[in-house]
Amino acid sequence: MSGDRFVVRGGVPLRGAVQISGSKNAALPILAAALLTREEVVLDNLPLIEDIRRMLALLGSLGVKIDLDESAHRVRIRSADLRSFTIDGEHATAMRASFLTMGPLLARVGQGIAPAPGGCAIGRRPVNVDIKGFTAMGATCREEDGVYKFTADRLVGQRLYLDYPSHTGTENLLMAACLAKGRTIIKHASTEPEVVALAECLVRMGAKIRGAGSSLIEIEGVGELYGVHLRCLSDRIEAGTFAIAGLMTGGDVTLHDVNVAHLEPVTHKLADVGGVIEEGDNWVRVRANGHLRACELQTLPYPGFPTDLQACFAALLTQAEGTSFVHERVFDDRLGYVSELRKLGADIRTSGGQTAHIDGPSQLHGAETRAGDLRAGAALILAGLVADGETEISDIHHIDRGYEQLDGKLRNLGARIERVRVREPARASHN
Repeated sequence: MSGDRFVVRGGVPLRGAVQISGSKNAALPILAAALLTREEVVLDNLPLIEDIRRMLALLGSLGVKIDLDESAHRVRIRSADLRSFTIDGEHATAMRASFLTMGPLLARVGQGIAPAPGGCAIGRRPVNVDIKGFTAMGATCREEDGVYKFTADRLVGQRLYLDYPSHTGTENLLMAACLAKGRTIIKHASTEPEVVALAECLVRMGAKIRGAGSSLIEIEGVGELYGVHLRCLSDRIEAGTFAIAGLMTGGDVTLHDVNVAHLEPVTHKLADVGGVIEEGDNWVRVRANGHLRACELQTLPYPGFPTDLQACFAALLTQAEGTSFVHERVFDDRLGYVSELRKLGADIRTSGGQTAHIDGPSQLHGAETRAGDLRAGAALILAGLVADGETEISDIHHIDRGYEQLDGKLRNLGARIERVRVREPARASHN
């Protein structure tokens, strides 16, 4: 429902505990990996978000059998009899992860067709890394009117050097290499936790992989992969969003079912600005200490500060005393939210297109805003939580792509946030 919006009334510190959902960025490549085997793949702790539903619909369009149990957050997938190898334009433009099907399809059936993928408008995110790797492994790629057509006999392992550590590129090539002939070495690979989760899934399916989590991954191709039943990694970006929200509102929030080590880049900066952090085996508590300090932040590939939390942290820094600097080092157009925060009264400006200067603290006030992308939308919600009056956020379909029941979880912590649904116009009667 693209016309739905959130209405947020600020002024309430968030307090309590929140259960963190499964990771969108871990689940999507694992769902694509189900194409590598004829046997059943079962994934628990599945986040029930729009991107997951789109990926399942995409797989269904290829002939994959899907059994989704929403009450159990579990999906069963069987890709025994594929009837198509073409990703349609609707699925491709709606979701960048659609292109993750190309590696598995090339490896298993030797062909695949996909338009250039879409997703959030946060800058250039080409698929050059994927295509360069596929062609090095023996695939032929033809591009016609923005549609890529891949064909290959059995892929052959190669030494691949990635121009930059793309996590989707690493995942696509990792999956393709599992069924390739011989050894593949991926240098300058992404070290993101979600890449490691995919590699662990593939190993349990019978793949031979070493080095995942480092910048050099070795894959020895095998003849066949098998079914697997596993649990999805928890979402470190959702966890970071709630941690920031708790501190920003002067609250006290405990995050359950998290990987504490994966959150360290975030909790380190939260402590840097004045948050009090407590940690257990699979939980993190973040509470305010009465004062927020300005800081300098730069986003980098893991283990650097995640680009997906840059906008939310910038919202937090509007409440910190002094001048903060936020440098975006991963994407070239991820400061589009700045104009929306200004509507709320934030004292924020940009320089060079990649750096935000934030002077605080600012008393924010309610306004009508628009979520330009998934993470920008989350940042606007957080800003609304500390603003005077009422903040409206439109285009919240972006937020639904990546957060499961975000408004409900926030309400459980005391937030005053409501989803206002827009009904479709009634069709005229022609009796």
